[in-house]
Amino acid sequence: MTVADDLRRIVTSSRVLDAPAELRTYAYDASFLTQLAPRPPDAVVIATATEDVSAVMRYANEQHVLVTPRGAASGQAAGAVALSGGIVLALNAMNRILDIDPANMQAFCEPGVVHANLNTALARNNLIFPPDPGSSRMATVGGMASTNAHGMRAVKYGPTSAWVLGMEVVLPNGEIIETGSVGSRAKQSSAGLELTKLIVGAEGTLGVITRLRLKLMAIPPSRAIVLGLFDVLEKAGEAVQAVFAAGVSPSAIEILDERSIQAINLYRPAMRLPSVEALILFEVDGNPPGVRWDAERICEVIGPLTSLTPEWSDEPARINALWEARSVVGAAVGTLRPGSNRAYCGEDICVPVARIPEALRAIQDISARYRIPIATYGHIGGGGLHPGHLIDGRDPDEIQRVLRVADEVHQLALRMGGTTTGEHGVGTARAPYMAQEHGPALEVMRRIKRALDPSGIMNPGVIFDPPSLPFELPLSGPVGEPALAAIDPG
Repeated sequence: MTVADDLRRIVTSSRVLDAPAELRTYAYDASFLTQLAPRPPDAVVIATATEDVSAVMRYANEQHVLVTPRGAASGQAAGAVALSGGIVLALNAMNRILDIDPANMQAFCEPGVVHANLNTALARNNLIFPPDPGSSRMATVGGMASTNAHGMRAVKYGPTSAWVLGMEVVLPNGEIIETGSVGSRAKQSSAGLELTKLIVGAEGTLGVITRLRLKLMAIPPSRAIVLGLFDVLEKAGEAVQAVFAAGVSPSAIEILDERSIQAINLYRPAMRLPSVEALILFEVDGNPPGVRWDAERICEVIGPLTSLTPEWSDEPARINALWEARSVVGAAVGTLRPGSNRAYCGEDICVPVARIPEALRAIQDISARYRIPIATYGHIGGGGLHPGHLIDGRDPDEIQRVLRVADEVHQLALRMGGTTTGEHGVGTARAPYMAQEHGPALEVMRRIKRALDPSGIMNPGVIFDPPSLPFELPLSGPVGEPALAAIDPG
């Protein structure tokens, strides 16, 4: 009897996959690591009910079989792949919006609900779930909770954790619990430990999310966008600080570096963005008079720092056009080097806001030293940066160099007092940095993990103790001293 045979006997409404071709598709997420080291699971359960999830976890706990929860597989840190084998528990088919409660400003949904679909349904009641991962049409709400996604509007509205009021969670032993008070529809509570926030951001290492209770807000009646163009990176950083000092709280502040602008213009020539060292989009929202005041105030305070007079607009067509430029940049960077592919590694650092210009220049220096083109964009309001590395994936030397680039980018973030991941999560790809980043606090995390998962079956290698790979991650030594390891991509 195989694991798949056992699973077919215990699940009632879910599907079990074990054909080699089917399993192969579950060997990847969007990370570069899984492109280098794809490993199919032993079996996949496409879950459709909490009861089946519970049955799978009970079986796995009793038989000491590893389990990896998985949503849309759009993650970039190898956090939803079974690099050590075992069962992949796919939750994307659990995609029902269970209830929208306008009076209490809440929604209940399953983890596989796609973010954009949720907000489309909420809009009928003039409501919104404000976290915006920037990949709204593919990211699932469960995945956003699992990694505590931040995104473009976290600068004003905070991360996903601020909007999750409670969850149904299946623990590693199969027990089903409800966090945030059983049956509650209250918007706040001080009762007991914050188990909801413990599970949010745990990346599937402590249990499986099967239902979420989300806090909502009314859609702001008005919004506007301000375009700032900067010939000098340092002035872009000064502009953000000046806006905050002026008492304005934008709902989003996004930066594109010179290469990102070039990529967008190649990808969508009609946009004709000016060639500058940095472009910043400031979005403000609220009531119409307040939005106008905020937009005009931003233009006033950043004007002395920009290369051209700042412009602002509350016209939906102009707002959408500028946000389209930001939304396509991830796909557009590939135009900078025809025939290349983007390596998603070292793609999600966060540094202190005041040091973003310095970080951008350092990334440009890393790009030049390793001869790897990098276009960088991100959420400058919160310090998040997304370097996009372009390589020829058929060239073993470039694979080696881009992994060194990723290591230097991670070390740069730590050296600047930042973090190796601002929003995409640790996964397996950044697990080797956790001791360096957290120090003794990592052992406290391990104790929590062991208390809830004493058999160590939940998402092994994520956050803690990455598995051995057919190449060596180029990491060792103190902050600022990256080690260069030989890599065999075969």
